[in-house]
Amino acid sequence: MSKDNLAVWAVPVCVYIRFVGETMGTLETVLKRFEEPDEVRTFEKGKFELVRIGGMTIGRATYQPGWKWSVHVGPLVGASRCNVEHVGMVLSGCATAAMEDGTIHELRAGTVFYIPPGPPGHDSWVVGDAPYVSLHFLGTEQYASK
Repeated sequence: MSKDNLAVWAVPVCVYIRFVGETMGTLETVLKRFEEPDEVRTFEKGKFELVRIGGMTIGRATYQPGWKWSVHVGPLVGASRCNVEHVGMVLSGCATAAMEDGTIHELRAGTVFYIPPGPPGHDSWVVGDAPYVSLHFLGTEQYASK
């Protein structure tokens, strides 16, 4: 099949692929919710829910006040710092990304963030008395996993 007989249209909910001279086919629309995740990784004071969709894995992190990565996740994976690369967005609450050089970034609701992979890695903890919730688009398969 040559490029000349392939036409692709993207619409908000669906992608239609049409091969000229053939019948039109439709890719399935898939809807999922974090209330029914594909996997949940739990640890003291937090959880990480994973939804696999469209060739991606999206994670939702929920951490309670007092949660700290090096205390509540690190021992489970045998590390003192998180070495996972992250791209995400904070939905609510506040947490830190504490780099090895002493730089501390506060991540608040509405912040879209990129945290580079380690080593040397980073630590993180919840700031304040409200739970922290964020979505993760990169690094989800590796997070909180041995």
